[in-house]
Amino acid sequence: MKIIKTITELRDHLSHFKRPAFVPTMGNLHEGHLTLVRQAKPLGDVLVASIFVNRLQFLPHEDFDTYPRTWEADCAALEAAGCDVLFAPTEKELYPEPQGFKVHPPVELSDLLEGHFRPGFFVGVCTVVLKLFNCVQPRVAVFGQKDYQQLMVIRRMAQQFALPIDVIGGATLRAADGLALSSRNNYLSPGDRAEAVHLSQALKAMAQALREGAVDISALERQAMTHLTARGWQPDYLVVRRRADLQPPATGDIPELTHNQGLVVLGAARLGATRLIDNLEV
Repeated sequence: MKIIKTITELRDHLSHFKRPAFVPTMGNLHEGHLTLVRQAKPLGDVLVASIFVNRLQFLPHEDFDTYPRTWEADCAALEAAGCDVLFAPTEKELYPEPQGFKVHPPVELSDLLEGHFRPGFFVGVCTVVLKLFNCVQPRVAVFGQKDYQQLMVIRRMAQQFALPIDVIGGATLRAADGLALSSRNNYLSPGDRAEAVHLSQALKAMAQALREGAVDISALERQAMTHLTARGWQPDYLVVRRRADLQPPATGDIPELTHNQGLVVLGAARLGATRLIDNLEV
């Protein structure tokens, strides 16, 4: 695996390939990331991964400075997973001057759910992803479906900017008890780790209720929020949305959307000091 830290060297190296495949990460890699690498590997003639903790997508009170950085372990894991090139720019390399030009996704997609609770998050995500796309110039890029809204935002960005990139989703990888793998799981105490599975269980219960014919979405969401709150969580949202646009479904549309696999349940909640997100397509 070749490690490259400058844009100039990256472009020179990739000029010899026709179809780069790309998996961007912020490091602190787990098996979910490596599954994305293995998924992307056969889709191109060279597999590029990146590690860059992007300051632009962190709010002032969030964990940019303490975000886990595990460089040596990440390099070993990527190489073992078949990565050909690791692009690991410094902040000065990727942002040599203050980033005045930024990508602002449409508010109807970016200001709800994660965007509501983390204002500016998707501006930071879109800006760095577009910049990384310009550095790597991939023909295919793979993102995890655990970040469901992020995947949708990036797909729309690629479409609207006519980028020649296929944006592909990789299925969420879970621990044996159902907890979605996440770098932030490392923050959980042993007790919180045992409790953390209840987020995915709450989403499963919502999905099952929909399959069994539930149409009172507000009651379903309230019940899930109350359940987690009673267990000591601080939930931001547990909601049922249309897969197509992440908007709330009309009551009369719910049976057809459920039948046609048109719904997704999404949740975000804080357990102790750790904020976890998850989703399940219905």
